Amino acid sequence: MLPAVIILACLPVLALRCAADLCNWTGSGFAAGVDRRIVLQVRLRCTEGLVSWVNPGQALRVALEPNLSSIRYTTVCIQPSPSLGGASVFIERAGELALLDTEDGGRSGRQVFCFRADGPHSPVIYLQAGPQSPGTWIRRTVGFRYELLRNRSVYSGLEPSCRPCNDTELLVAVCSSDFVVRGFIKNVSHDARRQSSLMEVLTTKVYWQRSGVFVQQMRPYMSSQSWHGHIRTLLQCHVKPGDGQFLFTGSEHFGEAWLGCAPRYKDFLSVYHKARIGRRTSCDFPLD
Repeated sequence: MLPAVIILACLPVLALRCAADLCNWTGSGFAAGVDRRIVLQVRLRCTEGLVSWVNPGQALRVALEPNLSSIRYTTVCIQPSPSLGGASVFIERAGELALLDTEDGGRSGRQVFCFRADGPHSPVIYLQAGPQSPGTWIRRTVGFRYELLRNRSVYSGLEPSCRPCNDTELLVAVCSSDFVVRGFIKNVSHDARRQSSLMEVLTTKVYWQRSGVFVQQMRPYMSSQSWHGHIRTLLQCHVKPGDGQFLFTGSEHFGEAWLGCAPRYKDFLSVYHKARIGRRTSCDFPLD
């Protein structure tokens, strides 16, 4: 446990520093320099966002209290910034602090750390700044991205297995995925450390996406703009470039697309037409 502290709440005069846009927060640790017992408290109202703490002081307490209180989130995942080695990360449970082992602070890559958050209280992440060398002052920023999830498997690429989705799973994926795009696999690279594969996808149609994972670009050998993006999946799936168009679905996490179902487009059309005839689909898919 840390020594007794003074909680500095988000008073009106500090609202810009403490609340920001209620999803992201950027603030300074200079306030803690006045009294080493001060803890700056931040409350964020979204299910995902970014925390940036410039010149970290004593400690920062981040309470995640999403407005969608009717939805129960069981897991919190954080992706540390490369400079998080300048602070220790604790998880607060029932007033007790437990150290979260972030190893090298994320310096070796875009690691993600998850913990359970299904208790009666809102999840709280607590950062304690590390001391700077005496007589020196170096501007630095520590922080992390966060996501609240209903199920931990949704993040780490475990939402899809490597087996093909059956017809029911495919229809559900098309109706509920963060992205649905049609296109070709141009290239695949493998990352043994992250146990994942990254597919470079040229898309001929973006039906919808939650954010800007897939972007438009003009290619010299094409008369019109095409869409381009990357999708991750498990290394054990052994994905590789192949002929034909696929319908890619999946989830977006920390700015990356993770693969869900990916049937060949012609196979999806067959499944969708049969479901429409049998009135077994819950959403209309735009055919062209």
